[in-house]
Amino acid sequence: MKTLNSTIGGFAGAAALNIVHQTVKHFLNSAPRIDLVGEQALNKSLKLAGAKPLRGDTLFATTLAADVISNAAYYSLIGIGSRKNLLTKGTALGLAAGIGALALTRQLGLNDTPITKNAETKLLTVGYYLVGGLVAALTIKALSKKKPLKIPAHVNQDMPVIGNS
Repeated sequence: MKTLNSTIGGFAGAAALNIVHQTVKHFLNSAPRIDLVGEQALNKSLKLAGAKPLRGDTLFATTLAADVISNAAYYSLIGIGSRKNLLTKGTALGLAAGIGALALTRQLGLNDTPITKNAETKLLTVGYYLVGGLVAALTIKALSKKKPLKIPAHVNQDMPVIGNS
């Protein structure tokens, strides 16, 4: 159950990160364009593998899917080990991801301008990843508190369940 809770939490964090990113970019000119960096990374990887670069909606959808999966795996690490300090772990991993995005993009041979064009863009980049880490931590914490459903003794357990034939 611990692994499942961590996986669900990781996906919740990744979803939050991407929902915030995809929403804010439509309303704020200084919003980071993490998607553009991801598209560069995907096409660079495809070229290195000898495959044709992707374009348009296919590039966007493939990058988004890869982003959600990789961030979900990363954020699920929050649930490893003790359940104590989940919010601290979520904060630390979120900040590390955001700062890492700012510090490593250029070193990986990618154009970092979409996430570093000004101070507000940099702050939002780190903030998005922080939101993802906190949502993941809170989800894991909430799921960890859930107790298994117990059937009361007075309920006839031989009764057929709707949908089970």
